Amino acid sequence: MTENVGFLYALAHYRFMQQALLAGVLVGAVCSALSVYVVLRRMAFIGQGISHAAFGGVALGLYLFQNGGRNSPLGMNLTTVVFCVAVALLIGAASKRGRVSADSAIGIFFAAAMALGVILVAARQRYTADLMTYLFGSILAVTPGDLWAILAMTGAVFLMLAALYKELMFYTFDEAMAAAMGLPVGFLHHSLLVMLALTIVVSMKVVGIVLVSAFLVIPGATAKLLASSFTGMMGLSVVFGVTAALVGLVASHYARLPSGATIVVAQFLMFLAVSALTRRTD
Repeated sequence: MTENVGFLYALAHYRFMQQALLAGVLVGAVCSALSVYVVLRRMAFIGQGISHAAFGGVALGLYLFQNGGRNSPLGMNLTTVVFCVAVALLIGAASKRGRVSADSAIGIFFAAAMALGVILVAARQRYTADLMTYLFGSILAVTPGDLWAILAMTGAVFLMLAALYKELMFYTFDEAMAAAMGLPVGFLHHSLLVMLALTIVVSMKVVGIVLVSAFLVIPGATAKLLASSFTGMMGLSVVFGVTAALVGLVASHYARLPSGATIVVAQFLMFLAVSALTRRTD
């Protein structure tokens, strides 16, 4: 058992530990980068809504592609991606048109997607233990296929962030001025929602649907306490997110605790420490 050996020994001799470490670093980095926008744009509830709505996408994918005699992990993952992106865009469209408030739109689609997930889980013709992995995460169960998916989506999100960096920064701080300057604020808003949806999908296997919203809030909130610029906040957020992933994985190994939850606790403790430090120096 890996619990009976040191972390570095396990990392050197067990491939699943190497995959878990790489997955944790990638997810920690991409979630922390988006966390800056989530915190500054006050989109925490949107991130939480999309993450919980992802339950419906997972259930739909499992029902269509891992039910009865069917078994297509690729089809299941693609279904989840399309579902989450669709929910994110629908939330954005409903809230931007002004007919319902953003929090109402989130609540509506969140509840509907969760209800659909419950119905599809009940309709499945096989045991649903695999669904627990998506709800609560299992970083040690990350497969090479999962790792490639995480790498591909992480790369896609970072490319989008790099391509739209200046526009997103302007939009984040002053949406009205960005619109007056001719920036496509609607496109930027929906791009952020799509990136959130993609990030949530790749993060589910690591920390689970229940905890992924913490990854999208805590690193950015912690960095905001220290940073004096947008770029500095982005860099600090990524550092905090990756550090928490490493610390949480090591701590969970020795303490025999759930890895995803331990990583979130590590993020929370970092937030408390930075909050106490900045309060003392004010």
